[in-house]
Amino acid sequence: MGERIRDWLRPLYFLGQNGLTLTGAAITTSAALTTIAFWFYEILLPGPPHPYIGLLVFLVLPGIFVLGLLLIPLGIWIRRRKLRAGGGLPEVYPAVDLHSPLLRRTLAWVALATGLNLLILGTASYRGVQYMDSTSFCGRTCHTVMAPEYTAYQNSPHSRVACVECHIGPGASWFVRSKVSGLRQVAAVTFRTYSRPIPSPVRYLRPARETCEQCHWPQRFTADRFVVNTSFKDDEKNTPQTDVFLMKVGGRTWRGSSGIHGHHLAENTRIEYISTDRQRQTIPVVSYTDESGKTTTFISTDAKPSQKQLDAGEHRVMDCIDCHNRPTHDFDLPENAVDRAMSIGHISPELPYIKKKAVEVLKVDYPSRDVARQRIVAELESFYRTNYPEIYQTRRSLVEQSANEVEAIYLRNIFPEMRLTWGAHPNNLGHNDSPGCFRCHDGSHTSADGKTISNDCSACHDFLATAEEHPKVLTDLGLK
Repeated sequence: MGERIRDWLRPLYFLGQNGLTLTGAAITTSAALTTIAFWFYEILLPGPPHPYIGLLVFLVLPGIFVLGLLLIPLGIWIRRRKLRAGGGLPEVYPAVDLHSPLLRRTLAWVALATGLNLLILGTASYRGVQYMDSTSFCGRTCHTVMAPEYTAYQNSPHSRVACVECHIGPGASWFVRSKVSGLRQVAAVTFRTYSRPIPSPVRYLRPARETCEQCHWPQRFTADRFVVNTSFKDDEKNTPQTDVFLMKVGGRTWRGSSGIHGHHLAENTRIEYISTDRQRQTIPVVSYTDESGKTTTFISTDAKPSQKQLDAGEHRVMDCIDCHNRPTHDFDLPENAVDRAMSIGHISPELPYIKKKAVEVLKVDYPSRDVARQRIVAELESFYRTNYPEIYQTRRSLVEQSANEVEAIYLRNIFPEMRLTWGAHPNNLGHNDSPGCFRCHDGSHTSADGKTISNDCSACHDFLATAEEHPKVLTDLGLK
């Protein structure tokens, strides 16, 4: 065994004495020590590391470490090739004396370093993948590009769900696919060829049954949802008007499918459609296959697409994302955002014309977010200082609070550098702000036997009050 080790070490010892190999060893050692030091630093941090520190710790330093490891055998190979080309490669390499204490200690250190390198490389690979799957990496590393989506994510019902849970999901195949796609995205960011705004990735999302349904179960029966929506007129008193209705969510019951989820996502039925635009806002053809296997095709009499358009369109089986297309990265319209803030008191309805003025200043085309910060608050404060000086003096804190909330609404939704403005991303959940449900339920999708996809309001909801200032139903239920 001793002879075997000596025979193996002779060429490595002889050929390893070159600048490139020694440089590689130095680089690997330095990167290893620095990486370990940063790991301890990360452990002692009070919170998650800054995204750029994360890039250094989890991606750059491990890359340098691997580069050093590659330089070691590369230096040996280059020296061997040069010696062979010049006729200086010995037939018998110089003997290695394993009895030498210095050499034995060196070999022990090399063996220890090799084991440590394998441990560092394995840990770094795991931590690197873990970091690239983190929310911080997805949302904060490419700050300008992903700032709109990350901001919307932080204000969404899924703000505690990691990005990869929805955008990748379980399994190795989609993990690999996402990393390959990530290389294309890195190139787009590097060369600034990315779209502005970032388009909804509806064509490339994994099927909802493999992601959304890891947590949600649409076939599970859900009772009618009691909904109260309050909006405000743009008059001086900000007159409230409230809609109260029951949303028929539904699902699967012992009697069969019922409600919205039950009819659209029943286990034994299938809905397919053809869309002729990238955002799936125009749907001229819908096919419904019932539990018996019978398929009925509904064709829009309004859209009237050509056969060429239908052939080139997207043919898709309906799932959750067709209605819930912005479940996390949702952007408000100014009227809706102001109504919501007023209904919960973040913007005071007691301030005259606050609804009207808030929407006005939000709709101004500011050149940048910094300019918007300065002008929104200043404009609202100036309005009350000039037109309602008594209110401004006696209730100044209320004016400032409301103005700051209007500014916050703008900063959550508008990103001029990414060309993201009001209404850039349509939300298909409902039908008030974009076609949504009416893409199919418009009354014009008719089958060959005369059947029409229903557009009856009561199919999805029952209204208990519509645009009422003081709905009696809320008083009767003790909610007013």
